[in-house]
Amino acid sequence: MDLSIIIVSYNTAELIVDCLKTVLDSTGVDQEIFVIDNASVDGSGPLVRRTFPTVHLVENIQNRGFAAANNQVMPLCRGSYLFFLNPDTTVMPDTFGRAIAFMNAHRSVGLAGTRIINPDGSLQESVSYRYPGHRYAGRELSALKGDIACVLGAAMIARPEAVRAVRGFDEDFFLYGEDQDICLRIRKAGYEIGYIDEAIVIHLGGQSERQSGAASLWKRKTMAEMLFYRKHYHPETAARIRRADLWKARFRMATLRLSLPFLPGKERARAKLIKYETVHATLNQRQQ
Repeated sequence: MDLSIIIVSYNTAELIVDCLKTVLDSTGVDQEIFVIDNASVDGSGPLVRRTFPTVHLVENIQNRGFAAANNQVMPLCRGSYLFFLNPDTTVMPDTFGRAIAFMNAHRSVGLAGTRIINPDGSLQESVSYRYPGHRYAGRELSALKGDIACVLGAAMIARPEAVRAVRGFDEDFFLYGEDQDICLRIRKAGYEIGYIDEAIVIHLGGQSERQSGAASLWKRKTMAEMLFYRKHYHPETAARIRRADLWKARFRMATLRLSLPFLPGKERARAKLIKYETVHATLNQRQQ
């Protein structure tokens, strides 16, 4: 078995059919497909079961989050490589073959991301050379292998032994931050993070969060970042980052409130204000 493809789904019935069709149409790869449905209420599970009988479907009775759902099926995977794929994606016929060829040629890479594009063909930002709060934690991150810090979790290929070495995804991360965390832990285990430019995945992005309000989204993102800091940085460094983020949020809140009456694009400014008000409130909550 060349590849075990793992897709975690939550209320993506409108999208997962197209995703699975392109996965099944991929060429030159002996693959198995796992779909973990995290208690969707839009009929995603029955749709997958009815339309794709060869797919291994796991239906959870509650939303366990991205990390836990991936971990749930990894012991069942038989592939030489694992491929973590979002349901709001479609893949080119040769994507998996190119990803496997890259990993075969780069033995020092434990996990790699693909080239991710938007539906209009424009490039989606999916590679980072710095971690959140990196400017404050340079010394703590100086001994890591490779130049790439992390890749977007929408489409990642990994060596099973590298994932096992770090005991899979950290289930304390529910939806955001899992990709950054596992990339850093895999680097700490002695591997590099790679990027496969010739393997292309089309990604819509944020589809499982369509029903969440802006405040809820920014609260989850902020909590994930603070968890990342506490887990990987010295307490003094994490505290320093929190203080800097609080001051930034206060400054942006003040300037947005003053300028809002005079701005032509008020909706965009209001969205930014919601973001920084939520970040500020969440950081204060974490202190308590």
